[in-house]
Amino acid sequence: METVSWWVGGFLGKYPEIMVSFACFLFLLFFRFRHRDGLPTNWPVVGALPAITVNAGRVHEWVTEFLRVAPGMSHVVRGPWGSPVDVLVTANPADVAHVFTANFGNYPKGEDFAAVFDVLGDGIFNADGESWAFQRRKAHALLFDPRFRSAVAASTARKLGEGLVPLLDGLAATCEVVDLQDVFMRLTFDLTAMFVFGVDPGCLAAHFPRVPFAAAMDEAEAVLFYRHVTPVPWLRLQTYLNIGHERKMAKARQVLDASITEFVSLRRERAARADTNADGTDAADLLTLYLACQDEVGKDGKEFDRFLRDTTLNIMVAGRDTTSSALTWFFWLLSKHPDVEAKILAELRENATSGGIGCQPTAIDLKRLVYLHAALSESLRLYPPVPFEHKAAAQPDTLPSGPAVSRTRQLIVSFYSMGRMEAVWGKDCLEFRPERWLTETGRLRHEPSYKFAAFNVGPRTCIGKDLAFTQMKAVVAAVVPQFRVEVAAGATVPIPKMSIILHMKDGLKVRVHKRQDDALSTI
Repeated sequence: METVSWWVGGFLGKYPEIMVSFACFLFLLFFRFRHRDGLPTNWPVVGALPAITVNAGRVHEWVTEFLRVAPGMSHVVRGPWGSPVDVLVTANPADVAHVFTANFGNYPKGEDFAAVFDVLGDGIFNADGESWAFQRRKAHALLFDPRFRSAVAASTARKLGEGLVPLLDGLAATCEVVDLQDVFMRLTFDLTAMFVFGVDPGCLAAHFPRVPFAAAMDEAEAVLFYRHVTPVPWLRLQTYLNIGHERKMAKARQVLDASITEFVSLRRERAARADTNADGTDAADLLTLYLACQDEVGKDGKEFDRFLRDTTLNIMVAGRDTTSSALTWFFWLLSKHPDVEAKILAELRENATSGGIGCQPTAIDLKRLVYLHAALSESLRLYPPVPFEHKAAAQPDTLPSGPAVSRTRQLIVSFYSMGRMEAVWGKDCLEFRPERWLTETGRLRHEPSYKFAAFNVGPRTCIGKDLAFTQMKAVVAAVVPQFRVEVAAGATVPIPKMSIILHMKDGLKVRVHKRQDDALSTI
């Protein structure tokens, strides 16, 4: 007993730091074992930063793993000391329905969202209130304008017939390895630029030219993702010192602004000459629409130029990146599921146009491709192009899953994780099974958007959903009957890139082969 008293009063009395260190060790050990439930540990001072750092290269899979075991499919990830917010992460459809629909007015984009996505300016993604309503109204009017739809159909058919198919023909002849993700990004960049600016940048040319605008978009999207997982004080320091990711963002913004300024200038020159499209119709693109309604916008000079910049950039991101991402994951899944590819080929054969495979199908032809629509939906369920959504509550709120949301606790909804939840999609949730989208009679099965959120939910649901499906079907109808895509030997299993868009980190390396073994080639 005397020995113990001497130890406590003597040795530890002289070295209290040992006692403090030992107490901290026991506390952290207890804290760690309390959390051996698969959930990320919210440590004192540093919060969940250690777990975030360890899983930085696989954030989507990590979030999916801990939400599978989290009560209510939601969990609070605390920020480190000095960070102004904690983040509630959820993949619960009831939470999604509450936030995006039932209590929509309490979750505006807000200043915090705009700070993260500042490169998008006051475009439709960042805008709230009347500005958002106005931009959505104008975009809706354009998308359902017969002239615009006709121009889209004509330019898509031309780009596929004169650009994509000849390019794939050349690749098939040489058997060289190509990054299919890059091909699709070039295709959708050209198509979107034509819809938005009325200009074809020629990004899909056979020599694969480098387009600074497209490269700057990629850089900006990667930085936007890192802003979600980087402590705010470090972001502010990078901005102040002009280093790291914030330096990259500054350079990307310069390129984006200069490119859009050039596009706007070209469009104004064409408008002054009363130019028409290549097919002889009057110009029908987003930029022309906004140039014609400047009085309604209520801006002039630099303010109007800024409005054009923000609006068109938002649509460029939506049009290029989401569709190219969806197509890339879809063709990878097809390469791994030849049974699904065979069914798509059979459906294309049954619904082939009178002109044969070389003839681009009409919108009516594409609507008959029910199994293809189901396969695309299944791919989007597993690999949604926008993998998560960031929200902040204007007023304190409690979600159906239980946790509270406030100004110091923001919300991230993981659409990627939602598609992999057994509680949402069943025990086969990780399987690529297009049949889950079909009824017993072979008709498409409807799933509510708060469960299948690939095109967002509620009032902010993507108004270009039908156009996106039409474009994707048109690409598949042009490619699959004529070419077989084989993942290149030695290519790694694709993993998501750390970006706000679900691109593949290292692209999709493939070889393209002319299809000779199917009856479709003789139609």
